[in-house]
Amino acid sequence: MSSFNLSLPVAIGCDHAGFEYKTAIVKWLNGKGYQVSDMGVYENKSVDYPDYAHPVAEAVEKGEVAFGILICGSANGVAITANKHQGIRAGLAFETEVAKLIRQHNDANVICIPARFVALDYAINMVDLFIQTPFEGGRHQTRVNKISCS
Repeated sequence: MSSFNLSLPVAIGCDHAGFEYKTAIVKWLNGKGYQVSDMGVYENKSVDYPDYAHPVAEAVEKGEVAFGILICGSANGVAITANKHQGIRAGLAFETEVAKLIRQHNDANVICIPARFVALDYAINMVDLFIQTPFEGGRHQTRVNKISCS
C-alpha cells in the first residue's frame, strides 16, 4: 500500500477556468497545514492549460511533491496533458466516489477537477478524499503495473 508523503509540498496548477477554485483550494490546503507549490495561473486571464499542467506533472514525476492537483473547465485537457508523463496517473474526478476510487484502485498521483461542472465545496471535498484514501494494492497493483508503455 502506498500513501502520499505529506512532508512534501502539494503541487497545484490551473488554467483561467480553474483560477477561482485553485485560489480557494490553496487556502484550504494551507489551513490544513499542507505546504503548497503553486504553479499558476496567478490571475484570471486566458492561458494555455498545458503550460501549467506540465510543471505540476514534472514535479510529481520527479518526487519533488507528494501529489498534484490540476483544475480546468472540463479537467480533460489537464488530465490528457499530465498523463503524457510516464510517471503520472492523473484521474479526472467529477464526484466524490470517483476521487476516492482513482486513489484506491488506480494509485492516481494527480487529481484533475472540472471547475465548470462541480461546486467549489464539492471540489474541496474531493481533494480531501483523494488525500485521505490510500492505494489498496493487491489485484489493483497488478493492473497499475500494466499502465506504462515503457
